[in-house]
Amino acid sequence: MIEGFFFLILGLAALYLSLWLLILLPAEMAEARGRSAFNWVMVSLFCSPFFAIFLLWWLGDHPDREHERNID
Repeated sequence: MIEGFFFLILGLAALYLSLWLLILLPAEMAEARGRSAFNWVMVSLFCSPFFAIFLLWWLGDHPDREHERNID
């Protein structure tokens, strides 16, 4: 009984970590940089979440967003 509960909790934790890495993290990073969250989640799912995260970090803010910051 206890072992089943332990594996259930472990499985739920693994599921949450997978969803966070594949979907939530790239989506949050893209939105924070003024980019399309949907497109970057697709990159994460079809290529690699590490590739998507690295590209988002490397590309930085969307060029239109940087222009808006300079106006303010």
